[in-house]
Amino acid sequence: MNIFVLIFIYLLIIILLLVLLNLNIVIVKLLPIVLPIILSVALFTLFERKILAGIQRRRGPNVVGIFGLLQPFSDAFKLIFKETIIPGLSNIILFIMAPIFTFGLSLLNWSVLPFTYGSVVSDASLGVMFLFAISSLSVYGIIISGWSSNSKYSFLGALRSAAQFISYEIVIAVTIMSVIICVGSLNFTTIIQFQYNNIFLFAFWPGFLMFFISALAETNRVPFDLPEAESELVSGYNVEYAATTFVLFFLAEYSNILIMSTLISIFFLGGWFFFILLPFWFVFSFKVVFIFILIRATLPRYRYYHLMNIVWKILLPLSLIYFLFVCVYFFYLILFYNNVSFNI
Repeated sequence: MNIFVLIFIYLLIIILLLVLLNLNIVIVKLLPIVLPIILSVALFTLFERKILAGIQRRRGPNVVGIFGLLQPFSDAFKLIFKETIIPGLSNIILFIMAPIFTFGLSLLNWSVLPFTYGSVVSDASLGVMFLFAISSLSVYGIIISGWSSNSKYSFLGALRSAAQFISYEIVIAVTIMSVIICVGSLNFTTIIQFQYNNIFLFAFWPGFLMFFISALAETNRVPFDLPEAESELVSGYNVEYAATTFVLFFLAEYSNILIMSTLISIFFLGGWFFFILLPFWFVFSFKVVFIFILIRATLPRYRYYHLMNIVWKILLPLSLIYFLFVCVYFFYLILFYNNVSFNI
């Protein structure tokens, strides 16, 4: 299919989403956020390949551009101008719409995330709820892509990914609720400003560990990359995709990795207050993403039943117990301060 037709469909979907959700976002205002995100994803792939090459004692990308800096753009142009192959027995409309839908939702998540104070597209008071509502919809794009491909491998990969996505999203939500109770707000800017003097990493370190493990599984990263297990599923839910449609899935996946890194930075590392001497884009992009890459280079892949046992038998009970502990602690803390003020 012609690349210009896909671009037109993608832009049409984004405009419809913005109108239906009534976010009061102007396209011109959204472009300065979208373009740096796409550029960050491209540089992140280069950064990852360079680190993996250093760990594995090889050169990595070093031919296209100075020190291989143009390699991500070369790969992108190569994929975009390839022919988009659509399986003959697939549902053509759903097959094409699934990657567009997934990529559009991943970009829409950035609309409520602040980069610095006041640098946000929509500083919504219910920003946390909005982000999780939008991110939970992306599982439909994965399921639709696996089903519409009419392939057993892609369908099994889609089911795996959906089960993994939903399971670990529960743990992430419960963990974040502990932070929200402390702050008393669902606004991202307020959560960051609350950590002006003390970041939440030390006070909420059990929640940080559970959130980080769940973020690895949520983004299909090693050791939890079961939906894309090459030895069993070839490539998972996107096995039938090529060229531009594959690029959209690839961009959505790496954009979600940066989103999870940004959320960890916002909830536990003080946002732009931590390492304040560095530029804000460096703070948000590389606080956590470097650890993501190191884990990919060192840990082996889990088996699928181990993956589900971890979330349902370990992480979810621990997150619920930790959430109840935080609730009880702040309840007695409020009672204590009320008694002190009353006695005074």
